[in-house]
Amino acid sequence: MAEQDNNIFYERINKFIAAHGKIARRTVDEFLLQGRISVNGITITEPGTKINPFKDKVYVDGELVKTDNKKVYIILYKPEGVISSVSDEKRRKTVVDIIKTKERIFPIGRLDYDTTGILILTNDGELANKLMHPKFKIEKTYITNLSRPLEEKHKLKLIDGIVIEGKRTSPCKIAFPDRHNFSTVKITISEGRNHQVKNMFEHYGYYVRKLHRSEYAGLNLKGLKPGEWRYLTAVELNSLTKK
Repeated sequence: MAEQDNNIFYERINKFIAAHGKIARRTVDEFLLQGRISVNGITITEPGTKINPFKDKVYVDGELVKTDNKKVYIILYKPEGVISSVSDEKRRKTVVDIIKTKERIFPIGRLDYDTTGILILTNDGELANKLMHPKFKIEKTYITNLSRPLEEKHKLKLIDGIVIEGKRTSPCKIAFPDRHNFSTVKITISEGRNHQVKNMFEHYGYYVRKLHRSEYAGLNLKGLKPGEWRYLTAVELNSLTKK
């Protein structure tokens, strides 16, 4: 199955070739065992090998497996209880199940099962990898509901950056949508570490009851309800390509 790790997409090589190379998966497995398939110039023999379908070059008998598709760019309002992946071993509903398109699309980044909010899906590997690469510092804004009011001293430390799992977080922005409610916090980060927002608040003993991503790379969910989606406008796509 396709999976995500540290915001990089991976897919089993036999599934990838079967989808794009018009070869049955059993035949692909046979070709692998025969040493007829390579990735980036390296011969692969294990059917369970995973590749990055956006970046890796896959060859069958020296011929490149092409993935030329019409480019698709979608904004989804991810609801709670949906997996940010193209498939799930437990047969839970995925974000791809929500969107009706013939194109093979992947989510850019991920949101946890219980997290709601904006998610971009595409089959444009170049743009996806650009938006996920740390050096571009793509901003992501979340609205969090904390177990208790955020104290000023902790707010200032979080803004400056704290050490989590041996690595310091980059400076972030924190605000309160309701100036009378310090348990609801708006936080903007420019990193994509796993569970980063939850881990940042839990570092100081705050439990994140709800997490919603309201903005991604300058885009928002205006006009969409949970579970709804739409194609990006030309203006929105242009703003992403210029990041």
